Amino acid sequence: MARLKDFYTATVAPALFKKFGYKSVMQIPKLDKVVINVGAGEAKENTKVIDAIITDISTITGQKPIVCKAKKSVANFKLRQGMPIGVKVTLRGEKMYEFVDKLFNINFPRVRDFRGINGNSFDGKGNYSTGIKEQLIFPEIEYDKIDKVRGMDINFVTTAKTDEEAKELLSLLGAPFEK
Repeated sequence: MARLKDFYTATVAPALFKKFGYKSVMQIPKLDKVVINVGAGEAKENTKVIDAIITDISTITGQKPIVCKAKKSVANFKLRQGMPIGVKVTLRGEKMYEFVDKLFNINFPRVRDFRGINGNSFDGKGNYSTGIKEQLIFPEIEYDKIDKVRGMDINFVTTAKTDEEAKELLSLLGAPFEK
């Protein structure tokens, strides 16, 4: 699925160069990485939850995720330091472009009553975050094999300096922002 990267080089980069009037091609924003995170608060009672999440995330992304552990003990949450509380994976290069292409063109349209992703979820430095309520929108996940419906956070890290540049970059890559 190198076609999204080729599309970026042939179409997106020149469009951004022209719109924002950069002096050098090195100023054109690029998609740096995509981070997918699944928090699992119920993992403190049941350790098999983390294994199920790892299986789901590695099926979706094609890459083995890492387990995130608690940094501090919190008595109110019955949480001890070092307990597994989530899973994350960082995608770069070809796998990143393949995931982004699949997410924008196949998975988001599968969501019922989908009107687009929120265009206001930028952090002020050109990075975008969105969430998915259930992993079932990915065709790789079989409905019968999941133990529980879980959501995930997806963060798009770009080299853009402003939110406007990042939004234009993601729009040109095919992000379905709501109108």
